[in-house]
This record gives sequence, C-alpha cells and structure tokens, in this order.
Amino acid sequence: MMRVAIFLALLIFGSTAGEIAMTYGMKATGEPERLRPRELMRFLAKALCNGWFWAGVPLMALSFYALLALLSWEPITFVIPASALSYVVGTLGAKYILREDVSAVRWAGVVLVCLGVALVALG
Repeated sequence: MMRVAIFLALLIFGSTAGEIAMTYGMKATGEPERLRPRELMRFLAKALCNGWFWAGVPLMALSFYALLALLSWEPITFVIPASALSYVVGTLGAKYILREDVSAVRWAGVVLVCLGVALVALG
C-alpha cells in the first residue's frame, strides 16, 4: 500500500509540476502571429530553447511511468479516479504559482473531484 501511495504522489506531482512548468514556458514563449510554416518553425525553435519547457518534459515522463506502474498493480477503477487529485493540485498551482484567477465555480468543481475520489477510495 505504501508503494501505491508513493507512486500516486509521483503521478500527481509529476503531471502537475510538468504542466505548470510547460504552461509557464509557453506563456513566456508567446504564440505565432500567423500559422505559416516559417513562423511556426520559429515558434517551435523558440519554445525548444525555453528552459521551463525542458523542465516540464522529465516531470511529465515521471508522471507517465508512475501511471504505468500503478496500472500494473491496481485496478483502473482505482487508479484513474485517484489520479484526478492532480486537478486539485493543478488548480492550487495555477492559483498560487501562475497567479491565475480561479472562480468559485471552479473551486466547487475541485470539491466535487475530491468527493468523487473519496467515494472511489471507500468503495
């Protein structure tokens, strides 16, 4: 049970930290002005030179491998709902790290996710 908790934490931390790092990097990179091949290639080159992008890649890889391990040990009916806790951590990260505004409706959604995970854990 301890290894499941550790790998679930790796899954949640890896995915959330990776998504936050990539979001930060892509916001710093900006967006292409037009969807023309030359501008898309410049945009891609700029994104690939961003350190935040590269910080996110191994974190998301860690998350993926933790998910694979969990799926080999536990039923999918447990793993997928439990991994939904990343929505909670992601919302907190968006609010406090990325400084995004989170509406009351979104917080209500986070509470519903938590209730759903609790129901799955009990069942």
